[in-house]
Amino acid sequence: MGFTLVQLRYFLVAAERGSVTEASLELHIAQSAVSSAIYNLERELQVQLFIRRRGRGLILTPAGERVRQQARELLARAREIEREARGEGEALTGPVTVGCFVTLAPYYLPPLFSECSSRYPGLEIEVVEAETDELVRDLGAGRVDFALTYDLGLAPETGLRAETIAHAPAYVIVPAGHPLAGRGSVELAELSEEPLVLLDLPHSRDYFRSLVAATGTAPDVRFRTRSYETVRSLVARGLGYSVLNQRPATSRTYGGGEIAVLELRDDSPPLEVKLAYVESMAQTARARAVMELLREIAATHDRRG
Repeated sequence: MGFTLVQLRYFLVAAERGSVTEASLELHIAQSAVSSAIYNLERELQVQLFIRRRGRGLILTPAGERVRQQARELLARAREIEREARGEGEALTGPVTVGCFVTLAPYYLPPLFSECSSRYPGLEIEVVEAETDELVRDLGAGRVDFALTYDLGLAPETGLRAETIAHAPAYVIVPAGHPLAGRGSVELAELSEEPLVLLDLPHSRDYFRSLVAATGTAPDVRFRTRSYETVRSLVARGLGYSVLNQRPATSRTYGGGEIAVLELRDDSPPLEVKLAYVESMAQTARARAVMELLREIAATHDRRG
């Protein structure tokens, strides 16, 4: 093996910064040292890692994207070997980058940060909040260690392994003053004449539409938004009903309105909350510890219903 861990590290920093100049500033070394490391790495691997364009910095080639993912894994493993050799294996320290589906973040991240601070104060959790498609891309490119997401959009061909850790049944929200508000439960067909306020996220929108379509009616989408809380606020204003999965602890909305929650009597499939990661990539001890914390948090969510 003709390349070195130092070359891989310089390559990774340059890839993240998109610039040799920025990489040299972060690494506190000369630009020529970064350029030389990347050149020698390309020569040893016999691939072009970057497209170099004047004024546009460095752009990873497809081969460069693959090497970046493998280099992150190799360097993470090298750091673990170093800590084990020094007798520091039990003290988990360093970064873990977690991808999180946007609507799951308010429910899972606060308890995750709290538990991590208590149990593993040496861990540094970085979070990428995004929708499924972006999370899949980030996983494939090695930008996140693993992702917490729904089962929507996780096709087998993505090369990901997905472990179900919780279930999120669908439910209905209506304005607090709605005639059905005190019923406790409802069938979607009972709301067929009313407008639907749609949480308009990729994959999610198709899931919600399919629940209504399963009743034999077409959803009357009057309002749509990508914001979970905006959906709740629009419903509280009396502008329609909505179907959601995660449940806030309060019926009050940001705008001061109030909604009522109704269980669904329809035989609607719940969404599965999953931990997704690249099947071929070994997780670090740090990432495994954070994943285990998320399993515990998810189990608590499931017990609460």
